[in-house]
Amino acid sequence: MPKKNLRLISWNVNGIRAGYKKGLLDWFKKDNPDMLSLQETKAHPNQLVDELKNVEGYNSYFSSAEKKGYSGVVTFTKRKPLNVQHGIGIKKFDSEGRFIITEFEEFILFNIYFPNGKASPERLKYKMDFYDSFLKHCKKLLKHNKKIVICGDVNTAHKEIDLARPKENSKISGFLPEERDWIDRFLDAGFLDTFRLFNQEPENYTWWDMVTRARERNVGWRIDYFYISENLKKNIVSASIHSSVMGSDHCPIEIQLKF
Repeated sequence: MPKKNLRLISWNVNGIRAGYKKGLLDWFKKDNPDMLSLQETKAHPNQLVDELKNVEGYNSYFSSAEKKGYSGVVTFTKRKPLNVQHGIGIKKFDSEGRFIITEFEEFILFNIYFPNGKASPERLKYKMDFYDSFLKHCKKLLKHNKKIVICGDVNTAHKEIDLARPKENSKISGFLPEERDWIDRFLDAGFLDTFRLFNQEPENYTWWDMVTRARERNVGWRIDYFYISENLKKNIVSASIHSSVMGSDHCPIEIQLKF
C-alpha cells in the first residue's frame, strides 16, 4: 500500500452555532480534512441542525458540558475509530465536556478544550489540576508505548516568542510561570510541539482579542497546539497555522502525518 498523508485540523470555533452562521460548514467541506477537531462548541448535539451533526463522509463524536452553552468539543473523522471515550475518568473534568478521545490503528487522538484560568483563583487551580491529571494520564499511555496526537486550545502560550506582549502578560493566566512550566514538563515527558519542529519564527499566533481588534494588528497568542508523542516524529510531514481563516477569535491549525 502506498503511504498516504493524513490531514488533521483543530480549531476553537467559539460557538459552533455561531460558526455555522458564518460559513463553517462551507469551509469544512471545501477544506476536506481527514479529521477535524473543534473546541468550545457551546452546544449539545440536539441544539444543532442535522447537516452539522451528520456531515456527509464523516463520523462525528460530541462531548458537551452539563452546563448549557459552555465548553464542548466535537471530532469529525472520515475513518471510523476503533474506540471513542468522552473523558479521562475524572468527573469534575469530564462533566465540562472537554475531551473526545478517538483511537485509531496508528494513534490515539485527543481533542481537548483545556480550561481557562483567568476568571478566578479557583478556576486557575482547576486548570492546573486538569493539566496535572492529564499529564498523569498521558504518562500511563506512554508506558504502554501508545502513539498519541493531542490537539486543541491549551489556553497557555509556552515561550515569549508565542505571544506579542510577553512582559505585559507575565502575571496573567495564560502566561503564568506555573502554566508555562507545565508545558515544559509535558514536553519533557515525551511530547513534541509540532509547529516548532517546522517554524521557529515569531509572530505566529492562533488567538487574538476581539474586543481590541487585535487580529488586524496581529497582536496575538499561540495557545492552540498539535502535540505528538516522540514515537510519531518520523510520521510528521508538516504543521501550519491558518491565520487567514476567519469566523472565530481563534484560527485553525493543521498537521499532516504519513503512515
